[in-house]
Amino acid sequence: MGDDEDYVYDEASGEWRPASDVTAVAAVAVVDAEGNALADGDAVTLVKDLKVKGTSTTLKRGTVIRSIRLTDDPDLVDCRHETIKGLVLRTEFVRKR
Repeated sequence: MGDDEDYVYDEASGEWRPASDVTAVAAVAVVDAEGNALADGDAVTLVKDLKVKGTSTTLKRGTVIRSIRLTDDPDLVDCRHETIKGLVLRTEFVRKR
């Protein structure tokens, strides 16, 4: 171990690893239904008709949702639609535009 780099004990492997390696592994990529990486502000398209809980609205396949926001859960994105505010969608039902 060198003095110029911080090391962190990785409990999964039982080894001391450079802190830069551990933080890179900890970052989880958020991907859409086709495996494309998603980021804050991306526009997505629905790949399936979705009934919205709590309303009588159905979002049709092909509907464009603009300006998504990533959440702490890599399977969910927070978004806003013209008719529905506070909408949260599962990433398996969206495709990056």
